[in-house]
Amino acid sequence: MSENQTLEANARPGPSQGPADSAPHHDLERQALPEKPKLIAQVTWDGPDDPANPKNWTYRRKWTVTIVVSAYTFISPISTSIVAPALSVIGGALQIQSAFLLSLCLSSFILAYAFGPFLIGPLSEVYGRVLVLQLANLFYLIFNTACGFARNTNQMVAFRFLAGLGGSAPFAIGGGILADCWVAEERGRSIAIYTLAPLLGPVLGPVMGGFITERTSWRWVFWVISVADAAVQVLGFLFLRETYAPTILAKKAQKLREASGDQAWHTKWETPRRTFSNTLKLALLRPFILLGTQPIIQIIAMYLAYLYGVVYLVLTTLPTLWTERYHETIGIAGLNYISLGVGYLVGTQSTARLNDTIYKNPKKRSRKDVGRPEFRLPLLVPGAILVPLGLIWYGWSAQAHVHWIMPNIGIAIFGVGMKMATQCMQTYAVDTYTLYAASAGAAGTFLRSLAGFSFPLFAPYMYARLGYGWGNSLLALIATLVGLPAPFLLWKYGPWLRAKSQYAAGGE
Repeated sequence: MSENQTLEANARPGPSQGPADSAPHHDLERQALPEKPKLIAQVTWDGPDDPANPKNWTYRRKWTVTIVVSAYTFISPISTSIVAPALSVIGGALQIQSAFLLSLCLSSFILAYAFGPFLIGPLSEVYGRVLVLQLANLFYLIFNTACGFARNTNQMVAFRFLAGLGGSAPFAIGGGILADCWVAEERGRSIAIYTLAPLLGPVLGPVMGGFITERTSWRWVFWVISVADAAVQVLGFLFLRETYAPTILAKKAQKLREASGDQAWHTKWETPRRTFSNTLKLALLRPFILLGTQPIIQIIAMYLAYLYGVVYLVLTTLPTLWTERYHETIGIAGLNYISLGVGYLVGTQSTARLNDTIYKNPKKRSRKDVGRPEFRLPLLVPGAILVPLGLIWYGWSAQAHVHWIMPNIGIAIFGVGMKMATQCMQTYAVDTYTLYAASAGAAGTFLRSLAGFSFPLFAPYMYARLGYGWGNSLLALIATLVGLPAPFLLWKYGPWLRAKSQYAAGGE
């Protein structure tokens, strides 16, 4: 068989596997491709077991991709909080007198998270996930290193913002990569690891930053992370391969066109109207369209935004609590962040073990044995309860200035609830917007990052006026009002909303 015939056979459409594979089948089994075919040959997977389909990769390969992507999402968030213990030292070195500007040196990185995914997520749907992820991470590496060389406030804020733009890539793309590789029944554990990484990063960052600041220059707060990120970049180059179906099939179609000289070979996404400019324009607008038109995205984005805002509020105010009220050194004060990490681990393990099980049971009881994204929501209820409970425990024990273990217990309870709620919501979003998971992630990250940027700016004024007790009680009340109705609303109205959506799985 000639090379052209071999490629031709490999390009035969196979049985449909999902929305990305719903190409019509043509009878090419008994005839050789003519030099000028009358039929349009559509390129798709070579059947349901095509090894080129990332969903058919071995478990070892899937978990390798999951771990490497999670490493990307672990490194970048460390930068959000690692400077918190060093802010006073940075302020003295750069002669920053304003408390607002000093907070901006920390928050400008998080602000970039709000805008980066709107460009990076859609670009990954044009050029592929892996290429965009690695180039954006290189951009982050360069400007995070530059932060260590900053000589004034303007340079620090600008370098932090630019580093945040590149560092937002794992959040815009990571969920899409996991959606590409894992089927819904297996996705829970991979999402558990993926969502744990960005939550542990801000927890370990202040622990590292406190001891680095005490023992060496504050500039090494940035350079240490750059060294670790360079190692992750190498791992990504060695082990990551493209997972986005349109990009994989487009390369396959291009090879067929080059080998046969026949321009009829194409994928379902390659149409005459799909020029580069039109595709890029649509991809850049899609996150805004999802955020503006999809009630499911709006509910998820609003709740996760509030949770992340509270997380960064806690992260940035803990150094003041432990150094001023409990009179601990900067290094020892950073150890209290471990309690939040313990909460995250407990929340991750419990949710990971139960999420897939809870998903499978109602699926088996359904008439058609078909899973629904709403099967991810039951664990959101205890998560929405534990979040305000932990905030109240932490706030009033800190207000009463009791033994240091009591505020840490409250922080750990908050961490368990935060992790359960986050993991359920993000898995639900991935299951609902599978093909557009990157754009859906960009839409959710926008509000979440704005909250993470703004909450630390008003936190000192809130605690100064209300104290830790009433201040955290106010946060707990809002968390209850926003979070507790969410699972019930999505469970009842989610299927109807998905059916009316042109972007959601199973929609029109």
